[in-house]
Amino acid sequence: MIAALVLVLIHSTAHASPIRIKDLVEFDGVRSNDLVGYGLVVGLNGTGDGLRNSPFTEEIMSNILERLGVNVTGEQFRPNNVAAVLVTASLPPFARTGSPLDVTISAIGDADSLLGGTLIMTPLNAADGEIYAVAQGTIIAGGVSAEGDGGGVVQGVPTAGVIPSGATVEREVAFEFSDLEVIRLALRSPDFTTAARIETAINQAYGRSVAIMLDSGTVRVDIAATRAVSPAHALVRVENILVEPERRARVVVDQRSGTIVMGDDVRISRVAVSQGNLTLRIEEAPLVVQPNPFASGQTVVVPNTNAQINEEPGIGLAEIQEGTSLSEVVAGLNALGVSPRDMIDILKSIKAAGALHAEFIVR
Repeated sequence: MIAALVLVLIHSTAHASPIRIKDLVEFDGVRSNDLVGYGLVVGLNGTGDGLRNSPFTEEIMSNILERLGVNVTGEQFRPNNVAAVLVTASLPPFARTGSPLDVTISAIGDADSLLGGTLIMTPLNAADGEIYAVAQGTIIAGGVSAEGDGGGVVQGVPTAGVIPSGATVEREVAFEFSDLEVIRLALRSPDFTTAARIETAINQAYGRSVAIMLDSGTVRVDIAATRAVSPAHALVRVENILVEPERRARVVVDQRSGTIVMGDDVRISRVAVSQGNLTLRIEEAPLVVQPNPFASGQTVVVPNTNAQINEEPGIGLAEIQEGTSLSEVVAGLNALGVSPRDMIDILKSIKAAGALHAEFIVR
């Protein structure tokens, strides 16, 4: 049971410091691409796949040996120092041929650990099926395991690891950023007010009409109107313009930790709240009745049930006036010793009654 409720109050942005546009938006076309590949890890100390349970490991190992000129057709081999893995990476925007990438290695068979293993050359494909990078190197595992005859211990996740700079870009993404005539700014948290402020701030910085709001999540910037040498030069100035973002009234509740995060612009309409706990307890205590000595008779078991209903004192019926901030309500309930679980139930009920004017998120 959580002992106390943690309340985090986020103050309004009216008194907050402005934020750079680059921290509020994503630039259209400037994005990363996910890569994935299927490879083989060798050099494991007896902690690899059991080939009877992972036949795909034997298949990829045979294919690699065949490409290296070793004929293993019809041969039976059961090494336990190899493991089949999936290799993932992220190709950053504007990555050029020869650039290094960090890769993540994850076992897909029944290998016990990838510690000390070496990834054999693995091509990494994008969603279009083309190969954009090749990965190879020694794995740094994310955990450790020890095992004996009577048992073992595992700390972390030894079946997953990373290879820093373990991949090399072999193909560049075909995207000519310098040819763009307009750039769209995609807001990470779409909001009409924030988008309008971004439009106004950009136009004021240039002293003319450069940006226009298309919707709550998009602002378009005309590159020609900026009179910049290139789109890259235009973004250097645009991304550092300061804007005060608007934030929705929102309440976020974490039921596991008992944490409530809210903004001070959250409001509650007039509502009455009553809360209490009802406990029903039933205990069976059967009695055994035996006959007197030397008397004819039988032992009898008499049922004995003890039922109790206890109602713990709650907060009673409390009326909350219109316009009261949620932080004041939570602080008052917290002062009365209301448990975190009951606090969350009360907030849910207020929201269900339509009196909580904020987005309510429960995690």
